[in-house]
Amino acid sequence: MDTKNLGFNSKLIHAGAFEDALGSATVPIYQTSTFKFKNAQEGADCFAGKSDGFIYTRIGNPTIKALEDNIAALENGFGGIATGSGMGAVTSIYMALLGQGVHMVSTASVYGPSRGVIEQDFSRFGVEASYVNTSNPDEVRAAIKPNTKLLYLETPSNPTMELTDLEEMVKIAREHNLIVAVDNTFSSPYLQKPLDFGVDVVFHSVTKFINGHADIVGGVIVTKTEELYKKIRHSMVYMGCNMDPHQAFMVIRGVKTLAIRIERAQENAMKIADYLENHPKVAWIKYPGLKSHPQYELAKKQMKGFGSMISFGVKGGLEAGRKLMDNVKLAILAVSLGGVETLIQHPASMTHAAVPAEAKIKAGISDDLVRFSVGIEDVEDIIADLDQALAKV
Repeated sequence: MDTKNLGFNSKLIHAGAFEDALGSATVPIYQTSTFKFKNAQEGADCFAGKSDGFIYTRIGNPTIKALEDNIAALENGFGGIATGSGMGAVTSIYMALLGQGVHMVSTASVYGPSRGVIEQDFSRFGVEASYVNTSNPDEVRAAIKPNTKLLYLETPSNPTMELTDLEEMVKIAREHNLIVAVDNTFSSPYLQKPLDFGVDVVFHSVTKFINGHADIVGGVIVTKTEELYKKIRHSMVYMGCNMDPHQAFMVIRGVKTLAIRIERAQENAMKIADYLENHPKVAWIKYPGLKSHPQYELAKKQMKGFGSMISFGVKGGLEAGRKLMDNVKLAILAVSLGGVETLIQHPASMTHAAVPAEAKIKAGISDDLVRFSVGIEDVEDIIADLDQALAKV
């Protein structure tokens, strides 16, 4: 079935699906390492790229392809590339688009490991990077060098909840012949479609909203063009970053409820943000749906909704934040985000612990910052949990 003109919820359920020989109503798990050929010629044609048949699961697999096609359809892209983790997606992009003597400009508060792998590992091979506040176009322009090849963005940023104007970034990139890649994990394709703004590559940790149930890890990349698709898939295959068929099956199952999960979670988040903004023990709050957010208007323009991620600071700094996190009962003290359950964590000492102290300060990742991933529980229960924990601060 051609799903191009279907609505988003219909695409969630039907895009990428195929009919197998036995008529399975859902995409089956092809839990196999290798695929047999009908004859020697078919095998030769597959390896030569003259056939779209399957060879070996690291290279391609029907279950995995169904997921790749589904997310590509949701992002309005050319093709999808599924990986074994979100960092598998990140490193596949880096390997394909960066190299010795190549420079990258990135969001300063980008996910800690995405920055750490550049500074600790890719730097050993001559890759350079500058981390700036990408919500300020002047900082981005000032950071571009003659050897800059990639503009790597995260919007909203993790965990500072700053937004980057995608149209403006694409305009800057075209002036300097740069490739633009966007980590769309915080929004998912339901709330934001970077490729529609001219971005070249979009990717997700599907561990988060796309799967939505905190039971697998995975990543996916979607490119705007066939050329970039082939280039990044080549890197993924040769680095062995492929997703497992059972992982793919789980994500296919999870993605079907993406829209209704996000709608419920962001409805909760708006009420919780209002509650926190007016709480006497909360020093500050960043949520794109609040008019107090400095990029509230950009969020309305660029996103379909404001999402369910909140960052805030508790009066009393780090120790007060720890007291809060040690006393929540319904919210789970854990890293990750985007699941049906509410999670709370401390980025400076957890997800961004590997980022140098000075870099964290520059990126706005303060010691008092608490990151809150709102789930789909009854909002009254989430607020009651925060209320009793804040009372102990």
